[in-house]
Amino acid sequence: MIRSSLLAWHFLTIIPLGTASHVQSTPRELASSMQWYPAVGLMIGGTLVAGNALFEMAFTPDLTALLVLCVLVVLTGGLHQDGLADTIDGLGKRGSPAERLAVMKDGSIGAFGATGLLLALGLRFAGILHLPGADRLLLLLCMPVIGRWAMVVATFGSSHARPAGGLASDFFQELRLRDVLWATIWAGVLLCGAVGWQAAGLFLGLGAVSARGMVFAFSRVFGGITGDVLGAINEVTEILFLLAAPSILMLVVF
Repeated sequence: MIRSSLLAWHFLTIIPLGTASHVQSTPRELASSMQWYPAVGLMIGGTLVAGNALFEMAFTPDLTALLVLCVLVVLTGGLHQDGLADTIDGLGKRGSPAERLAVMKDGSIGAFGATGLLLALGLRFAGILHLPGADRLLLLLCMPVIGRWAMVVATFGSSHARPAGGLASDFFQELRLRDVLWATIWAGVLLCGAVGWQAAGLFLGLGAVSARGMVFAFSRVFGGITGDVLGAINEVTEILFLLAAPSILMLVVF
């Protein structure tokens, strides 16, 4: 259990913790670690909350929101932003799924990817800036939870667009239903504790629709999904969360 959670932490952040990152992991161990993604999301969210509390003592709201965004990107090593940019570059390529995947595998970022990444960061910034004050910290705490849970939902039962290899193939081939159930339990408990069961249910519904909807759409374009696509799903789901959360909380209240 401890090793599995450490694997999830090392995969989703750049901060070393324990020795799990230095030991060769089996495909099943990597896939099983996804059950801990929401818990890692909670720790990432806690870091954002701490950063927000620190920054707002010295800076204006807009600069505080920008610095919180910087903390998120640095803490995760830009992993999901890179996936989003590569996915958008692939979508912008006209051609067969194989040609689109080749563009995504290229290490350089294209015009489509750069533009999409800039827009995504802008939406994140606006979403963080305009979170309602009374619920701001709770929503910052929940945002990474729902994004990483969406990645688990997207992975289960999906086809890998590059079945011949790649680290992501281990997740697609070895992820089991019980891993998804544990991830869902984690996400549900954490969200219920933060915003109550009604809002938690709506947030989970938003994450599930976002994840499976993008799996359906991207599978038609790429012939499956990849690790880059999972990163894009995390990004889009978290942006949708930021934009929808204030309205969802108002709906629950009234």
